[in-house]
Amino acid sequence: MFGIGEVLAFGGEPSPGGEPGNPLFQFIPFILMFVVIYLLILRPQHKKQRQQQAMIDALKKGDKIVTSGGIHGTIVGVKEKEGILVLQVAKDVRIEVSRGSVSRHVGEK
Repeated sequence: MFGIGEVLAFGGEPSPGGEPGNPLFQFIPFILMFVVIYLLILRPQHKKQRQQQAMIDALKKGDKIVTSGGIHGTIVGVKEKEGILVLQVAKDVRIEVSRGSVSRHVGEK
């Protein structure tokens, strides 16, 4: 027969076919998998995206940055409407890059 643990795990009296009485218990593993995926993957990814966006929004003239292409430079101008940063990469060399291409903030000049 069934012990008290099995009866309580199935949510009441077992049905004659040996299957659980409540079909909701069949979805518990899927719900738990979704919760684990959310906590381990999705939530940290969203947090990292928010931090990256906050860093990009806080960039100003004089900051040293590295682009996703590996270009190191200092911000010498900002075109807000276009979302473009003017970088000085050498003494008389200036390039324009998109704000979204900034991968990290190195420091200030």
